[in-house]
Amino acid sequence: MTRTVRVVGAPTDYGANRRGVDMGPSAIRYAGLAEQLERADVTVVDDGDVRAPRAEERDPEAELPASGRAKFLRETREVVTALADRVGGALEADELPLVLGGDHSVAIGSVTGSARDAEIGVVWFDAHGDFNTPETSPSGNVHGMPLAAILGVGEFADIEWANAAGLSEDNVAIVGLRDVDETERAAIAESDVTTFTMSDIDERGIANVADDALDVAAAGTDGVHVSLDLDWLDPREAPGVGTPVRGGVTYREAHAALEAVAERDCLRSMELVEVNPILDERNETATLATELASSALGTQIL
Repeated sequence: MTRTVRVVGAPTDYGANRRGVDMGPSAIRYAGLAEQLERADVTVVDDGDVRAPRAEERDPEAELPASGRAKFLRETREVVTALADRVGGALEADELPLVLGGDHSVAIGSVTGSARDAEIGVVWFDAHGDFNTPETSPSGNVHGMPLAAILGVGEFADIEWANAAGLSEDNVAIVGLRDVDETERAAIAESDVTTFTMSDIDERGIANVADDALDVAAAGTDGVHVSLDLDWLDPREAPGVGTPVRGGVTYREAHAALEAVAERDCLRSMELVEVNPILDERNETATLATELASSALGTQIL
């Protein structure tokens, strides 16, 4: 039976200083997402976008954590709560939800929705750890905090809407780390999250690293959520991202990792985030995002 993929956009840029990622969902769709996914022999249903008021219309300090700083926390809560309902609804209808960000804070909603009535694991493809909290964040930007939020780290332990997924650190793998804040580094080291840096990929190869990451995420779970930040790739491959960092994975390595996801047949939900068309070149990054999603869903050369 042909699988149905439900596409949901979350056009936010609350989580970052650099504007433009709110246009990511439109750019990815324009790059031919539906056509790429159909190559994987799936039926595509586009559910539109969750409502995300423009940042200029809102006060970034309107809702603050008990301690520390997290800008646009109210707006993030509104978007991720609505997104979780969309993702959960897609799964109830036996569809695979594919979320288009927006900044990476939308992952809070994607993972929460995916984890309803299920035990899930997460593979987090990213240059960054996203493990800051309002107390440790140097910027107060929530796109540097979503994984900490989902796992209830620090101040997020008392923010119920952020850590509602019940995700176990034992089933989380971060792949491709190369830019981590000092306070973040300590928190990750103290956690039970599994990490694979770019050095690990260089030394062991992407195939081995991807397999190990999927082992971690799939162990004892009902499925795997893939969170793909396009800054995971080297900026020469993906120039249009929110926070580019040199030294990322290549085009071919990225496809190999997502092909490994397809081979496992464990994908429950997925998101593509941090595409910034303002910084892109001929919509290359958005086009690459569509190709990688198609690889994760099983597109084959032969």
